[in-house]
Amino acid sequence: MAFLLRQVVRTGLQRNLLLMRHASASTSANPELSVQVSESCLKRLREICVDGSFLRVTVEGGGCSGFQYKFDLDKQLNEDDREFGEGQAKVVIDTVSLEYCSGATVDYHSELIRAGFRMVANPLAEQGCSCGSSFSIKL
Repeated sequence: MAFLLRQVVRTGLQRNLLLMRHASASTSANPELSVQVSESCLKRLREICVDGSFLRVTVEGGGCSGFQYKFDLDKQLNEDDREFGEGQAKVVIDTVSLEYCSGATVDYHSELIRAGFRMVANPLAEQGCSCGSSFSIKL
């Protein structure tokens, strides 16, 4: 029961933190916020994004450590999206998610048992879990 209570409280706190950060953000995108895109990520995106699609990265509440990265292929740009990369090898991140991963590098990693996109060297992340998909933020 205590575990469930901690999960509910933690989720509520995360949602409030996201709302507070979003409310304090200016209406225009901060040009200082950016991510790097590794060469392996660009190479893989050139291979799979031949139909005008791009890699969308979002940060959501959840995961083992409080927040998690979500990677999707998308074709629809939104008003608050920022683009990184080059040509048809683009990474798109909305401004709210960018506040949680600015300064990080979007990478494509391949190993014997799996391959996929990942976020590395996020200076805003305090700790992450072993899966590499979730993290907690520095307060």
